[in-house]
Amino acid sequence: MNLLAIVAALALEQWRSFQWRASVERTYLVYVRGLERRLNGGSLGQGIVATVLAIAPPVAISVLVWWLLAHVHPALGLAFNVLVLYALMGFRRFSHAISAIITALKSGDITAARRALAAWRGGTTTELSSQDIARLAIERGLVDAYAQVFAVLFWFVVLPGPAGAVLYRSAALLSSEWKGALPGDDMTVLTRSLQIFGRPARVLLWLLDWVPARLTALSFAVVGDFEDAAYCWRTQARSWPDAYGGEATGIVLASGGGALGVLLGGSLPGYDGEPDPRPDIGIGEAVEADVLPSAVGLVWRALVLWLVLVFLLSLANWAP
Repeated sequence: MNLLAIVAALALEQWRSFQWRASVERTYLVYVRGLERRLNGGSLGQGIVATVLAIAPPVAISVLVWWLLAHVHPALGLAFNVLVLYALMGFRRFSHAISAIITALKSGDITAARRALAAWRGGTTTELSSQDIARLAIERGLVDAYAQVFAVLFWFVVLPGPAGAVLYRSAALLSSEWKGALPGDDMTVLTRSLQIFGRPARVLLWLLDWVPARLTALSFAVVGDFEDAAYCWRTQARSWPDAYGGEATGIVLASGGGALGVLLGGSLPGYDGEPDPRPDIGIGEAVEADVLPSAVGLVWRALVLWLVLVFLLSLANWAP
């Protein structure tokens, strides 16, 4: 049943993206901002209580609705799982955004490529070269594929009903919203308070990321260049700074860069005109525009591998 729900949700999302997804996320963020305003006194204990109050209701409601529908008929429970995955996964966002960048770079329209990257990733893109655009597109694509597809699918399979998928996406949104100041930011009283208050949410996401990030990296290694992916994962992942996603992001990017045989990371133009230093991650030559389709292919092959594994797990569960 899990495999049917996953395949159906992926097919629906490729056919047409969930139009209300941004509205659902905004509604949740309004709720957690209200919790932060009421409960943030700058203490760790208040952060723990707020994290529970932010995560527990959506998970409990989704599980209750699924259980009631499945109790009426299993097909209704399956349909609800499909709906939840359809609303939470963002594979189309990755594939269509990177396709727009590929088309623009192939036609030599760097302005259109910059616009497409800015709409997808945010931030300033006016000074980026075609190599920078291709490199950032691969980085964002690998990270989005992990956070919005592979991690969601992992927890969907591990926990009953839609609980895991809702848990992971809620934790990811919450951690981003309550991240506080990043390294290099001015530590005002408010940002310092939010950093302490949001620590339980960040720890929860770190725990939820621990297994699926490594399984995703292993998948990239299996369907790409295994030796280089394993080498980059082992030697580079920990160097990726928290300001750009931390350990889980470093693992995914190091393995993905090694599997593709390209060099990711590196400095970028900063908002103040000064270079924004980032460590090199991956191996091989600098990214060129013609590597982008290979990155899309890597993610698709890894996704197929996951679907095969879910199928085998389903067969094992059905076996007497």
